Amino acid sequence: MAKKNIDHDDNLFFPVLAKYDMKSVIIEDRGLERYINLDISNIYLGGIYSNKMFGKTKLSVVERLINNIMRTEHYTGKKIKAYKVVKSSFEIIEKRTKSNPMQVFVHALQNAAPKEEITRLRFGGISVPKAVDTAPQRRLDIALRNICKGSVNSSHKNKKSIELCLADEIIKSSKNDVASFAVAKKNDVERVAKSAR
Repeated sequence: MAKKNIDHDDNLFFPVLAKYDMKSVIIEDRGLERYINLDISNIYLGGIYSNKMFGKTKLSVVERLINNIMRTEHYTGKKIKAYKVVKSSFEIIEKRTKSNPMQVFVHALQNAAPKEEITRLRFGGISVPKAVDTAPQRRLDIALRNICKGSVNSSHKNKKSIELCLADEIIKSSKNDVASFAVAKKNDVERVAKSAR
């Protein structure tokens, strides 16, 4: 698959992101800080890091959001369409919050990332749930997946567009609102893990 680096002159996504100040974005969660890549100069149209171990950490977190939007049947393989959805939702976030949408997005990721979950251990013939800490990279993966799942689910059979639903999900997650799908899933996972300690 041929890779194409999006230039500054392309009218796709980069000019929209370039107007947001990435240097002012603060990542408070020290565990996620290493894995949230805010570098927007390397947004690719091909799967450049797809077969490299831990290659996804080199991808911009915005591109990972776009790739997660492509999970559903409406956007499978349609990366340009997913670009436009994320671009529009970032503009909606900027209008509603009057702040940097990248900062809002980072807050949403930090609030939607579960800190612990359960695993099953087998002792003889029985399996026992055991609470374990979640690795930072897995925390980020789960947060991105749940934000996209929540926005796609809320736009299904609804008059609201996917752009509005994604913007709503990111804003609610950034405020740690339990009405957000991602935050509700995180709370469920952590509650089950707490009972399995």
